[in-house]
Amino acid sequence: MIRSKRTPIFALLVLLVASCSGGSGPSSGAAAPSSTTTPAPGASPPPADSRLIFASGFSARVVANISGARELATLPNGDLLVGTGGSTIYLLPDADAAASGGAPVPFITLSEGPAQGVAYGKNGAIYASTNTTIWKIAYAAGDRSESNAVAIAHVRTGPVAPDSDGDIHRTTSVAVTASKVYAGVGSSCNACIEVDPTRASVQQMNLDGTSMTRLAENSRNPIALAVNPATGNLWIGGAGQDNLPYGHPYEYFDSPTLRASSNVNYGWPACEEDHRPYNPLNQIPAPDCSQTVAPAIEFPAYATLIGATFYPSNQGGAYAFPASYRGGLFITSHGSWHCCPSTPPRVYFVPMNGDSPSAPVNWNDPTVQSRQFVSGYGSSANASYLGRPTGIAVGSNGSLFFADDATGNIIRIRPS
Repeated sequence: MIRSKRTPIFALLVLLVASCSGGSGPSSGAAAPSSTTTPAPGASPPPADSRLIFASGFSARVVANISGARELATLPNGDLLVGTGGSTIYLLPDADAAASGGAPVPFITLSEGPAQGVAYGKNGAIYASTNTTIWKIAYAAGDRSESNAVAIAHVRTGPVAPDSDGDIHRTTSVAVTASKVYAGVGSSCNACIEVDPTRASVQQMNLDGTSMTRLAENSRNPIALAVNPATGNLWIGGAGQDNLPYGHPYEYFDSPTLRASSNVNYGWPACEEDHRPYNPLNQIPAPDCSQTVAPAIEFPAYATLIGATFYPSNQGGAYAFPASYRGGLFITSHGSWHCCPSTPPRVYFVPMNGDSPSAPVNWNDPTVQSRQFVSGYGSSANASYLGRPTGIAVGSNGSLFFADDATGNIIRIRPS
C-alpha cells in the first residue's frame, strides 16, 4: 500500500492498489477507475484548485478527471494517454488544444492491472506495464481505441521474498527509447533479500521484448522512469525504505545507463545515499557498500517519486516553456504517510545541463538540487493533502500535464 492520506473512500480504494513508495505497507489488488469527466469540447477548462501554488509565470487548469490516474504519455497528434490503478488505459483527445479537448475514452483494457505504466515509442507502438506483464500495443496515428495488446515480457515471475514483511509492491513502470524498453519493478517488501531477480530492479529488453536482462538491482521501487530525449539515457527514481533514522534515506534520481556497470547496484536495503550502510536486516557480516551507486540527484526522505519527464530543449508549440526550463527535469512527488512531520506532495523542477544536474549533490541537504514548481498540497503538520501527483508529461504544443490519483484530476500547465 502506498503512503496514504485521510481521503474519501473512493480515493482510498484507488490508493490501496498503487504500491509506489518508500514507507509503504501491504498492497491489494487493483480496483478499476469508476468515472471520467472533462469540460465540454471547446470550452475553457476550470482553473486548478486555488489553494495550489504554481511557479510564477504559469497558470493551470483541470482538463479532465480520470479516477486513479497514474502515468501519462503524450502522442504526436496531441492526444494524452492516462494509465490507471485499474486495468484500463484512457485517452484524452486533443489534450493540448487551445481550450479543452474531447472527453476521455477507454483506450484499451488489459487482462490485469494495475495498468499504471504507459509510454509511446519512436517505432509508433505504445507500451504498457501491469503487475506481471509488459505489453506492446499496435497504434495508428489518430486512433482513439485499440484492442491488440501483445504480452512481450513478464516480470515478477518468481516468488515473494521468504522474509517479506508484507509490503508487496504491485506496480510496474515502463519507458521506451529508439531501441530499448525499460521496466521498473517494485519490491516484495520494505526491506528483505529478494529471490525473484526481476523485483526491486530495472529490466531492459529489445522493442519486441526479447533479450530481457537486469539493468539495475536493489532499487526498492524504481517507479519514476524518464528518458532524456537529448541523449537517450534512462533516469530512474527510487523510493526509499521505512524504519530508518528519521529523515533518511534520501530519495534519489539517477541514470543507470550512464554507469559503467552492466548491473547497477543501488544498494537497498543495506546501503543508501552516499554508500551509507544501514543494514536493517542485521546481516553478519554487514554488507559492503563500497560497490553501490551514490546517485546523482537527491530529494528529501519520503518524497515518493512517482513520475518524471525531461522538458525537451527543442520543444516548440504555442505553449512552450521559457528557455530556463528547456532540458530540465520535472518530477512528481506523491508525498508521505509518515507523520509528523510529513513530507507533503509536490512537483519539482531540476535544472539540468544535458545529463548532469546544474547543482551537485549535497549529502547534508537533499533540497539544493531542485525547486518547487507546484506546491500547496498541505503542510508537514499532518498527512491530509489536497491531492497526490503521479504521472507527468510534455504535450505536443509544449504544455505540461500531470495527474493526481487522489482527486483523479489531469492538470495542464502553460505559461501565463
